[in-house]
Amino acid sequence: MAKAVKKKGTKKKNKLGVKNSLVNNINARKKKGVSRSRKKSTVSKKSYKKMQDNWGEKD
Repeated sequence: MAKAVKKKGTKKKNKLGVKNSLVNNINARKKKGVSRSRKKSTVSKKSYKKMQDNWGEKD
């Protein structure tokens, strides 16, 4: 029997080519030039504020 070869840890990436996270998706869309206007934003001000409060914190 052949040994099962383990795959090296590959991070899942979305169609924009970045690791799945809201902030990464927002930044990737900005770089591509397809970001939504503030008026059409899908993230509420309250949620975005919560995200900002947690930026830079390590578990």
